[in-house]
Amino acid sequence: MYAYASGFDARTSTMAALTWAWGIRLTYNFARKGGYSKGEQDYRWPVLRQHPLLKHPVAWQAFNLGFIASYQHLLLLLIAWPSSAVFAAKGSGLNALDYVAFASFTFFVIFESTADQQQWTFQQSKHRAPGHVRVDALRDDYTRGFLTKGLFKYSRHPNFFAEQCVWVSYYLFAVAANWDGRSELFGTGWKDTWVHAQGIGAVLLIALFQGSTPFTESITAGKYPEYREYRKTTSALVPLPPFGKLRAPAKKAR
Repeated sequence: MYAYASGFDARTSTMAALTWAWGIRLTYNFARKGGYSKGEQDYRWPVLRQHPLLKHPVAWQAFNLGFIASYQHLLLLLIAWPSSAVFAAKGSGLNALDYVAFASFTFFVIFESTADQQQWTFQQSKHRAPGHVRVDALRDDYTRGFLTKGLFKYSRHPNFFAEQCVWVSYYLFAVAANWDGRSELFGTGWKDTWVHAQGIGAVLLIALFQGSTPFTESITAGKYPEYREYRKTTSALVPLPPFGKLRAPAKKAR
């Protein structure tokens, strides 16, 4: 009742609750890794700064202004753009596609949280952090230096995959708001139903991951020689059955 009185309806209230859940997950995971500590930065930035095109201080500052300070914030605005389409159509009531969007968004937030937790547990026990004992099942991964168990058995970056799916799911709410519930979702007019400008944020996010994932992996492969073998047996993003059996690490477990 409060949602209706304040100008929100079932769809906008649902989206607000889901984005709060996503934000809490992100904030918690970022904070426990020290993301809010003074001087903390993404481990990829020092590597990127050594790129020939970015070594010059002026070039780096231009990149910092154009990409880090501007484009990334614009992207955040764009992935949230479906909210405006939904708010404009408030009062239309939920339909079947809304429930699909809700279930999909919820599933992928949980999926991403699970991947984050598995990676956190591995990294903490790998470095023998206080309160984190080593797990016998991860013995080979401690030797390799990176995680290949759990969700990481089926995708090298299950958290990256889930993050993209979260915002595609969010866009589905905008599709649902524009769908009258009577026209065919997959009929001859499917483009009018599915393709809207509010989806550009999700598209750009997916494109960003296509570029950042190989760069991230190049850093990992440089640190851990056996990562190249892992790449041959495991899907990069979409979780799939392993392409082959991962060989035991060359070195003995320490």
